[in-house]
Amino acid sequence: MTEPIDLRASRVLVTGGAGFIGSNFVHEYLARFPDSHVVVLDALTYAGRRENLDDLPPRSMTFIHGDIRDSAAVAQAMDGCGFVLNFAAESHVDRSIEAPGQFIQTDISGVFVLCEQARRLEVRRFIHVSTDEVYGEVLEGAATEDWPLRPRSPYAASKAGGDLLAGAYHATYGLPVIVTRCSNNYGPRQYPEKLIPLFVTNALDDLPLPVYGTGLNRRDWIHVKDHCAALITVLQQPGIEGEIFNIGTGGERDVLAITTAILERLGKSPTLVQHVEDRPGHDRRYAVDSGKLRRLTAWKPTVELAEGLRATIDWYRTNPGWWRPIKQGSFREYYGRMYGRRRLLKEVRA
Repeated sequence: MTEPIDLRASRVLVTGGAGFIGSNFVHEYLARFPDSHVVVLDALTYAGRRENLDDLPPRSMTFIHGDIRDSAAVAQAMDGCGFVLNFAAESHVDRSIEAPGQFIQTDISGVFVLCEQARRLEVRRFIHVSTDEVYGEVLEGAATEDWPLRPRSPYAASKAGGDLLAGAYHATYGLPVIVTRCSNNYGPRQYPEKLIPLFVTNALDDLPLPVYGTGLNRRDWIHVKDHCAALITVLQQPGIEGEIFNIGTGGERDVLAITTAILERLGKSPTLVQHVEDRPGHDRRYAVDSGKLRRLTAWKPTVELAEGLRATIDWYRTNPGWWRPIKQGSFREYYGRMYGRRRLLKEVRA
């Protein structure tokens, strides 16, 4: 049996490492490999927060403020790193509908810059972190890695473009790329434009919870800790360059079920729920089959959804100093644009 890749005392570049999934990964990686060093490259756009990494000692982490579209910043950050994980992305569907250009620049052009530098520096392994949304609506069954790509939002299309470009660099140049496609993440330090932190923080302040359409859109939910564990497993697995791996739990719930769980945990009234006009092209269901990863490795999710959701709700309840400053200023303006002009639905039909 081939031994896993030894990550002890490794030097790893994590792009987008000040964001939600990226910062959780940095913490998890250094907890497992305390003699390693992580270089974080992050542009600190609205969703990236330097304080997400403040508790890490300088001997364990180097932070570089820079953009993955900037080849000089990428070259500086990647120098001496044997492993690269790309979390950097524009990632919110609603924002991609409003301003798609930024998504194309970061999620495709940025991947090109990273691949070029990784090829030049001959890194040992490059993991491109993607999303199940590239498959589009999956109304029955679950998407496998060879499922056709049918993205239906500018965000999903930009991520699909980055996936294909990374894969092409493996086929053409032999770059040791692996693409991962994960289902909906939740957990601590998630920017409150996303469903769970938005609804939790709104409910804490007795503000409306704006549910798009019927609220019956279904997602497979995964705790960010399980996602990070899967990525470390992929990073260690030998002989899988050029492969794609889905990462999911099978923990499907629709928006209304998540909303109800939040209100019950916080002891809030269901009257806070407001059904609003749906967003364009809203995918009804995502589902991925992660059997390939489970067959090849020992990874499996460990955080059951009900337990993880309770812990996540409690984290936001006990950490208002993290999210309250975010929900002022530019976020308040964004929130007004997204929800203030949406028509309230007096009658909701499935």
